[in-house]
Amino acid sequence: MKTEIIPQDGIRAEAFRLWMSSPMPMVTFVKTLDVGHIVRTSKRTGIKFNALMCWCIGTAAKGIEEFFILPEHGKLFQYDKLAINVIVKNSKGGINSCDIPYSDNLQQFANDYQELTAASTNECKSSFHEECMVIGTSAMKQTELDCVVNQYTDQFSNPMVMWGKYRKGLLRTTLPVSFQFHHVQMDGGHAAIFLDELQKAIKTL
Repeated sequence: MKTEIIPQDGIRAEAFRLWMSSPMPMVTFVKTLDVGHIVRTSKRTGIKFNALMCWCIGTAAKGIEEFFILPEHGKLFQYDKLAINVIVKNSKGGINSCDIPYSDNLQQFANDYQELTAASTNECKSSFHEECMVIGTSAMKQTELDCVVNQYTDQFSNPMVMWGKYRKGLLRTTLPVSFQFHHVQMDGGHAAIFLDELQKAIKTL
């Protein structure tokens, strides 16, 4: 459920006062993750690497209160559910946006991921879960990337996790991840905790 809240009454009151009118309120953190366990789990289960990454993102975010608050068009909203957005290449060569509702159950999430992304691919239609706080993702698997900084638009203030192709080394398989967030939604400390929790979720997948 999505509910408007009074900014001055919530935990982000000072952040709202300081940065809601900022012309560039987005902040980007970059961290290199060890994703070897995801690669092995993907091969063992047949679940796509990106689906597993998205589930780990939701798992890391669900315990951080600030992820359920989002500034939109000068207002502040509270959500009680999360979804993970993925960008899908459709059958006509274009792209569509697809929201996957987060579930603690990995198999349920993987099934929803497969079903919803396949529908977007085949039907060339985007799907949205507007009652969920959506965490965006963008995976550029074609090449290795050190960092991604997304465009900012006042039409979209959701947090965004972006990555390229993972890197196989002798001892570790690593993936640099860029995490972009709106400063009204969270502070740098919350973002740092999220990235640490994301690494934990990956290792305990």
